[in-house]
Amino acid sequence: MQNDVRAESLKRLSYIEGHLAGIRRMIEADQYCVDVLKQTRAVRRAIEKLEAKLLDGHLGDCVVQGIQGGREAQIIGELSELYRLANR
Repeated sequence: MQNDVRAESLKRLSYIEGHLAGIRRMIEADQYCVDVLKQTRAVRRAIEKLEAKLLDGHLGDCVVQGIQGGREAQIIGELSELYRLANR
């Protein structure tokens, strides 16, 4: 994994962890359900952004190296699996 992708991913994970802790506190404090649901949606968006960053890094680095290293079939299989997972 590229250093910038790793750093950005760790930053996003810290944000997600903090946000989840906030949601836990909201539920423990019996906050209004709609407010909690809005926050859970924000976490899902943050996870989606994390996934996009990881995928961009993978495509720009790991996939290129794999193809250059003669592992085309493996790389295509992994990308197909990711595509199937994304469409479940």
